[in-house]
Amino acid sequence: MTSQKVTVKNPTGLHLRPAGNLCKEAMKFKSLVSFRFAGGTANAKSVLSVLGACVKCGDEIELFCEGEDEEIALKTLVEAIESGLGE
Repeated sequence: MTSQKVTVKNPTGLHLRPAGNLCKEAMKFKSLVSFRFAGGTANAKSVLSVLGACVKCGDEIELFCEGEDEEIALKTLVEAIESGLGE
């Protein structure tokens, strides 16, 4: 299992469009992908789970990847979040 903390930079946080983009990226990997925020854990491959976490701009989340492609999954998802998830 690999993990890394990353700060969400989207001005409106992880609302529907960036949450969908995060899920789309996460679905490309076989690994389990989740993140921890505010004492809870969210499945990064589920839009409803990501939206339910209520992540706002400036919040720090900790991404977790576990599986055969965990390292590339973590690197790709951290880069996607840091680049604003298409916004």
